Amino acid sequence: MARGNFSQVTEFILLGLSDARELQLVFFTFFLLAYTMVLLGNLLIIVTVRTDPKLSSPIYFLLCNLSFIDICCTSVTVPRVLVALLSGHKAIAFEGCMAQLFFLHFVGSSEMFLLTVMAFDRYTAICRPLHYTAIMAPEACWALVAACWAGGFIHSIVQTLLTLQLPFCGPNTIHGYFCDVPPVVRLACTDTALTEWLMASNSGLISLGCFLVLVASYALILAKVGARLSQGRWKALSTCASHVMVVTLFFVPCIFIYLRPSGTLPSDKYVCVIYTILSPVMNPLIYTLRSKEVKESMWRLWKR
Repeated sequence: MARGNFSQVTEFILLGLSDARELQLVFFTFFLLAYTMVLLGNLLIIVTVRTDPKLSSPIYFLLCNLSFIDICCTSVTVPRVLVALLSGHKAIAFEGCMAQLFFLHFVGSSEMFLLTVMAFDRYTAICRPLHYTAIMAPEACWALVAACWAGGFIHSIVQTLLTLQLPFCGPNTIHGYFCDVPPVVRLACTDTALTEWLMASNSGLISLGCFLVLVASYALILAKVGARLSQGRWKALSTCASHVMVVTLFFVPCIFIYLRPSGTLPSDKYVCVIYTILSPVMNPLIYTLRSKEVKESMWRLWKR
């Protein structure tokens, strides 16, 4: 990767969440358990959906892709955090930092777009059931997923190129456990006000826009089922409420981090834990394992 002019920094120091050895052991246990849950839960969902022909509806295809993205998202940051907590080695090469930054935004923004597509799928299934098969045809699902990945790549490459053109010749300490755009950009030895605003407009507005679309879609779903039988209404309310909860866990921290081009706050590194760790852990539980069809398919897979 080409660096900005006059860059002298060859590595960055990731301070992590705490310097206390006792807390580092607690964080290691937490990250290890969370990562194990993400891997096992999402791999189980992928295998179940791929092996059971009964789970062939578009929503399960989208959920399978969400599980794959969650595995990628946590794998970008957590394995290195675990190694650093065990070894105490906090340095990361400049090239490794830029690669981590790129892939984090690539899979993170792809997940934002995919969650929006999933909300559109649910809106179509509930509010336009007669047109659902035509709208969410297999070709359309593949095209929507491809668009999510393409949108994530474009977003990430813009963020990475804006970062690479900056010169780094002074401080190299990052107050966090992974390389991200805001803390890295603030280490540049030049005026980064314009760059920060451009990046905030990119990441922040994408996060805010997708979140508002998701909330609006669930509001429309609830308004549509409001006049139906009480049993169906409460089921839809329960489903939408759980989805909004996990969506909020993912989007609100992202909006907090990326929509403000100001200085780093001490709480930022803890806020990042929510959307990089907790949200991927919650996604399988909320989106998939609450489904009766999925649980029955998992039971059949277990018996085989």
